[in-house]
Amino acid sequence: MSGMRPDLSGVDPLTVNLAQRVCVGDQPTRSAHLYGSRVAIVDGDVRLTYLDVEERANALARGLSERGYSHGDAVALQLQNSWQFVVGFFALAKLGVVAMPLNLLLSPSDVAYQLSDSGVQAVITETPFLPVITGALAEAGGAAVREVIVVGEAPAEVAGLPAVAWDAVLSDDASAVETIVEDRDILHCLYTSGTTSRPKGVVTSHVAVHISNLSSALGLGLRPDTAYPVQPIVLPLFHVTALDALLLPTLLVGGTAVLLRGFEPAVVAQTFVDHRVTHLTMLPMMWGAVIGQPALTDENTAHLITALYAMAPMPAPLLAAVRARFANAAVILGSGQTETTPASELQWVGHQGSKDDSWGPATVSTDVAIMDGEGNLLPPNEIGEIVYRSPQLMTGYWNNAAANAEAFAHGWFHGGDIGYIDDEGVVWFTDRAKDIIKTGGENVSSVEVERALLGHPDVAEIAVVGRADEHWGEAVTAVVVLTPGASVTGDELREWSREKLAGFKAPKEVLVVDALPKTATGKIQKHLVRQM
Repeated sequence: MSGMRPDLSGVDPLTVNLAQRVCVGDQPTRSAHLYGSRVAIVDGDVRLTYLDVEERANALARGLSERGYSHGDAVALQLQNSWQFVVGFFALAKLGVVAMPLNLLLSPSDVAYQLSDSGVQAVITETPFLPVITGALAEAGGAAVREVIVVGEAPAEVAGLPAVAWDAVLSDDASAVETIVEDRDILHCLYTSGTTSRPKGVVTSHVAVHISNLSSALGLGLRPDTAYPVQPIVLPLFHVTALDALLLPTLLVGGTAVLLRGFEPAVVAQTFVDHRVTHLTMLPMMWGAVIGQPALTDENTAHLITALYAMAPMPAPLLAAVRARFANAAVILGSGQTETTPASELQWVGHQGSKDDSWGPATVSTDVAIMDGEGNLLPPNEIGEIVYRSPQLMTGYWNNAAANAEAFAHGWFHGGDIGYIDDEGVVWFTDRAKDIIKTGGENVSSVEVERALLGHPDVAEIAVVGRADEHWGEAVTAVVVLTPGASVTGDELREWSREKLAGFKAPKEVLVVDALPKTATGKIQKHLVRQM
């Protein structure tokens, strides 16, 4: 027997699909019905209501359809944090076309690789990035791109391909687009940072992102109401955190997303003056740069209820300073990877002050466990690899069967992080598997050493790595950036660390540098630090 299934043979498949599906392209349609003239997007002087977003996304989707783009195709987005990014993303989702946001800091060669590997049929870009996309297309050669759509003034062609202006693509018809999009169809392809090898294309479904949106909204305290959330988006929308964990959940509940093009502390502070900011997510160093801004007052910061930080641990002194500046806000850490459609772990408000160094418990839609090297799940408080099961996981890596087999070994997703889960279900990260330092027969967590040195008031940023050493195998080495005006030496920091750490964990050398190499989203690139 086939089991209990309804007979829908007399119903048009499109009708069934539209009535039941999970499609992220339907989000602005529902939001337009529910929130209407409420402001959805602030982009400089531009204000778009929810009705505006829906109409513009429909007009672009219909224009793209008229140009031959359809379900299963893929289009790259090379756009800043802008209303065009939001409209373009929703337009592609409505058609069942895969969106592939491009990291705006990539070289033409890096972009060429992603264009060739993904097989995208078009690139939506803007005038400032024409030199990069021109070089990338010239290098990609046989890539499947057939045209370039330009926000702003479009040249006649780009690298021999026809170019068309964004406005010329828009259809006069802004009515709802209706086409079959299945729950597990791919919504977007996001390439990893590729810090140790060629970046991998992470493809994620509509249903995975939608479940992540619901989970993030719940975890961050976002909800629909007459007093709605206001969230500046500082991190780049080409990154999974800004797109899936911040922008989409905010728009899901009728909030206002204030789009910022790059990080400027004074501009972030001004958003508190101009808007009733309720939620904000930044990197620790960004929080450090913002809290001293003179524009911030007790009055204009009083509405902030969630101050989230991500990508890196926050030093205890800075954490205390942020909590003092934003006294009404929960200051918590969120964790996850592109592959887990973050957040996969999120600190609870009640753990502030007691478990600040943890990742927090798993989010409501995620199952987290600890696994040993043979695929056995470990009991609480035993260290092993952090593994995941969740409906918000990626569908898989694009064009990389070997990586998929490794990632899903033993029936769980392996993200390459090492840690343990305590008796309360809180996840504690100890290190990336590849960043564990093996020195003198002992394993040293680079994260533990980094936390210790971040406790020094003169240390602003740090990366701890293992340097090849004939005697120790690997010598624990710290590379630090000092706070402005600090004059402490590497030797003084090394001696200071010996009072905080076991002898074999204390750095054998501390190097002071002006800056650490980072990805576009602020993650320190330890493979480049090792080369330093």
